[in-house]
Amino acid sequence: MKIGITFDLKGAPPPTGAPADLYEEFDDQATITATADALRALGHQPVELGNGRAMIEKLLADPPDFVFNFAEGRGVGRSREARVPGVLETLGIAYTGSDPATLGLCLDKDWTRRMVESVGVHAPRAMTIAFGKELPEDLSHLTEVIEEAGLELPLLAKPTCEGSSKGIRSKCFITKVEDFAPAIVELWQAYRQPVLVEEFIDGDEITVGLIGNDPVEILGIMRIVPRDTSTPFIYSLEVKRDWKNRVDYQCPAQLSAEEEQAIREAAIDAFDILGCRDVARIDFRLHEGVAYFIEANPLPGLNPLSSDLVLLADKVGVSHAQLIGRILQAAMDRQTS
Repeated sequence: MKIGITFDLKGAPPPTGAPADLYEEFDDQATITATADALRALGHQPVELGNGRAMIEKLLADPPDFVFNFAEGRGVGRSREARVPGVLETLGIAYTGSDPATLGLCLDKDWTRRMVESVGVHAPRAMTIAFGKELPEDLSHLTEVIEEAGLELPLLAKPTCEGSSKGIRSKCFITKVEDFAPAIVELWQAYRQPVLVEEFIDGDEITVGLIGNDPVEILGIMRIVPRDTSTPFIYSLEVKRDWKNRVDYQCPAQLSAEEEQAIREAAIDAFDILGCRDVARIDFRLHEGVAYFIEANPLPGLNPLSSDLVLLADKVGVSHAQLIGRILQAAMDRQTS
C-alpha cells in the first residue's frame, strides 16, 4: 500500500520578531525518515508529502492509498492542525489520527478544558484573557482580574492555541499580583492569541499514552520527575529542551491503585468526549489523589529520541517502529469497522 506522510519540516529560523519557538512543534528529517522506515518495514511504500501547496499538488497528481498524518500546520490559531485532515477528507483519502473538528478543538486549551469538565473530569480553575488588535493604554485593570475571577496564586499563564510547551517558560509561573500583567502582555505580544491563566496545581506531572478505538487502550502512564525539587516544577520549554539533565521519566508511574484508577478513568473520559481517534497523549497534574486535566494532544510528537509518547512507549516495550505500526493499524481498523 502506498502511504503518504504529511508533516511540517523544521527549516529556517523564525522570521525577525517572531517567537524563537515558533517552529517548536515541527519535525526534523530524522523523525520523517524513521516513520518512513517503519512503514516500509511493514511492507508499505512510504511517500513524503510534507504540507502546504506542494502537498496538495502531490495529492492531486498521484494520490496515496492512505496517509500517516503528523502535520502541525503553520501560523497561529486553533485551525492549523485541522487543515491537512480537512484537505484529505475533501479528497476522500483516509488518514491516521483525529478529524478536523477534534484537532481544532484540542488546540484551543480553553475549549478543551471546558469540554472535559462537562463529563466530570477535573481541571484547574482558569480564565482566558484576550485583547483586540492593539493593547489598551491602561492595563491597570489586569491586576483586578485575578480577584474578580476567584483565582488564587500561584498561577500559570500560557498561549491558548499552541502545543509542545510553546510560550510556556519559567516566567509564566506567577506568584505575585504585580507580575501578572507583564506576563500576560508579553505572551499576547509574542503569540497574538488569547492567554489561558490557570491555577497552578502543585503535584505530579503525569502523561498518558492512548492508542486504538472502541475501546481505546492505555499504552502507559508516565510520571515526569524533576531532578531539582527546590522550586515548584513546571514542564516548561526550557525543561523539554534539556530533558536529559532536568527530569527522569518513570513508567510505569509509581502510583497507588486509587491514583492510577483516577488517571485511567479521566484519560479515557477525555479521549472519548474530545472525539480523539487512533492515538493521543493526555496530560494531568495529580494532587491529593485527584487527576487534574491539563492538555490533550491528539497529534502527539513522534520524534524517535525525544517525544514523550515515544519515550513512554519504549518504557513499556514498544519500539518507535512498533508504535507507528500500531497507530496505522488502529486507523485502518477504524476504516473497516
